[in-house]
Amino acid sequence: MQLLKAVEQEKEMLINKLINMGYFETDDGRQLYELSPSEIKQIYENEKCRREVFE
Repeated sequence: MQLLKAVEQEKEMLINKLINMGYFETDDGRQLYELSPSEIKQIYENEKCRREVFE
């Protein structure tokens, strides 16, 4: 049960970071809350790397 709570907390944290970056939905139109924790993490890592390249 604690693991599930930790995963959900990480998902919320990453969603908040993505929103602060101006990322609100996927290219296929899905909202961030509709995605799995692993999808959110992958999108966050991709966005973070993409932004570092352009800074």
